[in-house]
Amino acid sequence: PVSPAVPRCPPAMLRDEDTEADFQRFLRRVDEVANLLQGLNSSDSAVQEKAIAETEKRLREDGGSREEEEESRSTVNRTIINTSVRAFPSEVKAEHASGAFLAALEKDAKERAQRRKRNEQLANALKEKGNEAFREGDFALAIQRYTEGLEKLRDKQELYTNRAQAYLKLHEYEKAISDCEWALKCNKNCLKAYFLMGKAHLALQHFSESRQCYEKMLQIDPQKENLFKDCVNKADLEEKRVRDEERAEREVQAGSAAAALSIQELLQRISTPGQDIPFYTRAIRLLAEVVSSCTGQTLFRTNNGFSILGKEPVRGAFCGERKSPAEVELCVSLLLLWQAACAGNEENQRLLLTQPEVSAQLPELLSSGAHEIQREALALISLCSESESGRRLLIQQDLTGKLQVLIEFVKDTDEEADGAMSIPSDSIVADRVQTQCRVPLSRALLTHLMGCLRQVKQGGTALGTVGSLCADAEVRAQLAQSRECWQTCLDACCAGSSPGNSQCVLAVLGLMMNLLLESNDTIQDFAVSISGRCLALLSHQDGRIVTGATGVLSRALPASPSAVEEVVRGGVVKKMLKFLKVSGQLTSSYAIKTLSICTKSSRQAWEELVKWDKRFQVLLKLLESENELIVGNAAFCLSQCLLIPGAAASLLDSNVVLLLLRQAGGDAQKTSVQQNSAIALGRLCKAEPRHIPQLRKLNGFAILSSAMKYVQSS
Repeated sequence: PVSPAVPRCPPAMLRDEDTEADFQRFLRRVDEVANLLQGLNSSDSAVQEKAIAETEKRLREDGGSREEEEESRSTVNRTIINTSVRAFPSEVKAEHASGAFLAALEKDAKERAQRRKRNEQLANALKEKGNEAFREGDFALAIQRYTEGLEKLRDKQELYTNRAQAYLKLHEYEKAISDCEWALKCNKNCLKAYFLMGKAHLALQHFSESRQCYEKMLQIDPQKENLFKDCVNKADLEEKRVRDEERAEREVQAGSAAAALSIQELLQRISTPGQDIPFYTRAIRLLAEVVSSCTGQTLFRTNNGFSILGKEPVRGAFCGERKSPAEVELCVSLLLLWQAACAGNEENQRLLLTQPEVSAQLPELLSSGAHEIQREALALISLCSESESGRRLLIQQDLTGKLQVLIEFVKDTDEEADGAMSIPSDSIVADRVQTQCRVPLSRALLTHLMGCLRQVKQGGTALGTVGSLCADAEVRAQLAQSRECWQTCLDACCAGSSPGNSQCVLAVLGLMMNLLLESNDTIQDFAVSISGRCLALLSHQDGRIVTGATGVLSRALPASPSAVEEVVRGGVVKKMLKFLKVSGQLTSSYAIKTLSICTKSSRQAWEELVKWDKRFQVLLKLLESENELIVGNAAFCLSQCLLIPGAAASLLDSNVVLLLLRQAGGDAQKTSVQQNSAIALGRLCKAEPRHIPQLRKLNGFAILSSAMKYVQSS
C-alpha cells in the first residue's frame, strides 16, 4: 500500500538523496526546538534545568559549526537558535539563565516568524504569476515561477502540486511524481497530489501505482467516490488498450494475425484516390468483416483506421446533406464498419465519438430521409450508450432535440423502438441531460410518449426511460400530475400477468415508486386502483415483482383511507406477515411499513394482526432488527394491537419489555423510534400490569414514566 508520507514510486524518483536528508534534518530541528521551549517553560524545576543544559550544549555546537553551515546551507527554511545567547556566562544562576534563554529564544522565534511571513508573501506572489502563465499555456514559465516560489518557501504544498500539474502538461511525468511526493511531505492528506501522481503514473503505464494513488484519495475523502470511479475506469481502459495492442503486436510478429495484412491492404485501398463510389463501398464492407474480433479492432485502431473519414468520397457521403443512392450505400457501410470496430471496445468508441465530424453528424443522420441510414446510426448510438464511457461522450452533445427524434422511432418495428428508447434510458442518468429534458417533456410530448409505449411489445425500456427522467423533481412532478401516465402504468401492470412481460412490469413498478414521492389530487384519485393492482401482483411468481408491488403499496396507501380499507378486506395483513417471515430486508421494510399504515387507521387490521401473528412472534423478531425503520414500524404496529383486549396478556412470557425498553431508553438513534417504543411500552404495562415486575427488575420505571406522556398524547 501507498505510504502517506512517501508514496510508492519507481526507484529513480528518489535520486535527490541529499535534498531529502536535508529536508528531514530541517523537520527534526523544528521539533527539537519546540521541545526545548516546552522544557524551558515547564513548572518542574528538574525539567527546566535539563532543558537549560541542553540548550547551552546546542548553542556551543552551533557556535562551532555556524560559519561552515552558512556556506553549505540548502534553501530549506531552518530554525536557527539565536547565538547571541552565548554572551551569557556559563556560571550564571539557573533562574537568571532561564529568563535570558527564554527572552533570546522568543526574539529568535519572532525574527523567524517575520522572515517566514515575508517569504510567504513573496512565494504567494510568485505562485500567482505561475498560475497566470499556466492559464496562458506557457507551462515552462509557470514551472520557473513555481520554482522561484519554492526557493522562498520550501514547504509550501501548493507550489509543488501546481508545478507537478505544469510538468504533466509538458509530459515530464517523473518530475511531476517527484513534486507530488514533496507535496505529500508537506501535507500527507493532499488529495491533489495523489490525483496528479495517479495521472503521471498512468501516463507512464504504471497501472498498479496509479490505482494505489486513486485508492488513497478515496481513503482520505470517501466523498470523492465518483471521482475515484472515474479515475480507476480510465486506468482500466488504458491498461486494456495497452494489453490489446501488445497482444495484437505479438500475433502479427508470430504470423498468426492474418487479418493484419488484410486491414492494412483495405485501408490503403480506401485511400486510393480517383475511384468510383462502389469501389470504396466494397472495401469498407470487407473491412467490417475482418475487424469484428478484439485483435481486428485493435489493429484497425493502430493502423489509424478511423482516419478514413477524412478521405474523399467517404467524407462527402457521410457529411453531405443530400445523398445519391450510391452515397447512401457508402454511408451505411461506414456505419456498419464503425459498429464492428466499436462493439465492446471503449477505446475505439472514444476515438470515434471525439472526431468533430462524427459528433456533429450522427444526430443529423437520425433525421436522414434514408431509412437504412437512420437504422444503422441508431444502432451505433445504442451500441455506444451501453458503456459508461460511451454514455459520457454521448451526453456531451445536446440531447434536447435528439430525445424527440428517438421517440419517433417508437412507431417503427419493435426491435428498433426498443433500441431507440434504450439510448435516452442509458443517457438520462446525468443531471445535465435531465435538465435538458424538462423542456421536451411538455404535455404534448408526454401524451405522445405514453401513446407510443402502448405500441411497443417490450415496453420495459421505454418505461425505464421515463423512470430515469423522474430523478429530476420538476419532471417527476409533471408526470405525477398526468392521469394518462397513471392509466398507462395500470394497464401495463394488468398486462404483466404473462411471464414474458416481467421486465415491463418491473419497470412500471419502479416508475410508480418514483412518482409516489409526489403528493397530489391525481395520486389520491388513483390510489385505490394502484393498490388493487399491486395487491393482485403479490401472488406473482417473480419475487422481484412481489417486492416492487409491496413497495408501491407502502407509498400509495397513505394517499387514501379508502385504499387502506380495500386492501385490508383483500387480505393484505396476512400476506405481509407471510413476507415478513421469509423475505429479505428490502421486502420486509416495505411489508412492515404497509402494516403500520394499515394499523394506523383500520381496527380490522389490528384484529387480523393479532389473529395471524400468534403471540406476536413476527413483530418481536422485527424489534431485534438492526434497521431502525423496521424497528420503529414494528413498535407502532404492536402499540396499536395492544389496544385489543387480551393482546398484552399474550406477551407475558416474552422478552417484549426488554426489547421495548432498549429502544425507548436510547438505543435507537431516531426520536420517532424511541417514541413508538415508549408508547408501546406504556400501553403494554397499562393494559397488563403483570408486566410491571419485569420492568421494575430492569430499572425501567423512569422510562415508563416518560412513556406515559406519549400514551396520553397519543
